[in-house]
Amino acid sequence: MLYLYNTGILFYNLAIRLFSLFNEKGRLLLMGRKATMCSIKQLNITEKTIWVHCASLGEFEQGRPVIEAIKKQDPDKKLVLTFFSPSGYEVRKDYEYADYIFYLPSDRKRNVKKFVDAINPEVSIFVKYEFWHHYLRYLKNSGIKTYIISAIFRHEHVFFKWYGGFYRNILTCFTKLFIQDEESAELLKGIGITNYCVSGDTRFDRVWEIAQASKEYPVLEAFSRGSKVLVGGSSWPAGEKLIAEYLKLNTEIKLLLAPHEIHEEHIKQIEEMLPVSSARYTKLNGVDLTSLKVLIVDTMGMLSSMYRYGDVAYIGGGFGSGIHNTIEASTFGLPVVFGPNYKKYKEACDLIASKGGYTISNQTEFNEIMNHLFQDEAFYKDASEASNEYVEKMRGATGLIIKEITN
Repeated sequence: MLYLYNTGILFYNLAIRLFSLFNEKGRLLLMGRKATMCSIKQLNITEKTIWVHCASLGEFEQGRPVIEAIKKQDPDKKLVLTFFSPSGYEVRKDYEYADYIFYLPSDRKRNVKKFVDAINPEVSIFVKYEFWHHYLRYLKNSGIKTYIISAIFRHEHVFFKWYGGFYRNILTCFTKLFIQDEESAELLKGIGITNYCVSGDTRFDRVWEIAQASKEYPVLEAFSRGSKVLVGGSSWPAGEKLIAEYLKLNTEIKLLLAPHEIHEEHIKQIEEMLPVSSARYTKLNGVDLTSLKVLIVDTMGMLSSMYRYGDVAYIGGGFGSGIHNTIEASTFGLPVVFGPNYKKYKEACDLIASKGGYTISNQTEFNEIMNHLFQDEAFYKDASEASNEYVEKMRGATGLIIKEITN
């Protein structure tokens, strides 16, 4: 199996070289890895470091509360941050809390030894879904404490298949696995892995921190004041059509819409679809916000703060590959509604179970749940409290992890 693994890594690296000829992401990954191997030749790190590895930007957001807690506890501790994907590295290559930021070199023996020896870690932390055989084996053999955080396991994962012995052995390399839920715990126990802690998902700590530092937007406040407001977060066309049809029958509801795609063609499609008055956030000169029914936020970076001005949230993506972030809305106590493709997302399943979240598959279901939430005060109050209480209950993973890894 090790031969197959090494062969797979080899072919993957060859594929990156090929794709780099006409694919920007492939080119960035190839050049980034080369730059890392050149950079570590110049490193002379004599003091021990903490190394945190994230696959991409989403995993970085899960690792971020732990990184910042480490640096808050010991500002002089050197921290190394690595990414597998350009979509993580290119966005966070100047992250202020990391002393060194690299692409992760390919998981080949000679790379692993050179890289790990150069960064000199006393602790290594992998976030969620990173299981590199040679890295983890070398870390274990070198006596370096190694953790995975916010990990989640499902029965369909290779670790739990009859042919998954090679990958089950990889799990034995971790000093401890910090996992999200009891289902993961049962699966790990079933294959003899007991060095785990059910700590939850560090994303809840991160999103709560973002909510506490959310920005105030006077324009959004003026638009929302005195009205019932639906926030459309990271919306796609399928959800936007549902919202537009609902507004035809419920013109008293206001809509704050943050489309996932904000290019001109998409914004025009939304404007043509809407049955009520609308305006773009970037083009508000002279617009009467009190009479305006839809405000399209056609700029990036505002969504996490937008939820504070809403009553109910529709989260996009559920009619495609999967829903976007529901936790940001729940932190502000908004009941969340989303499409049918949510089952891979633990927080969405949990919100449905707690009655703080609702899934819909068609216009009729969308209209029904929106009417309940906007017209039935008792129903809305219960849903809002359930949504907020879920986030409060799930906070605290960062503290558990820090207590373990810094002892």
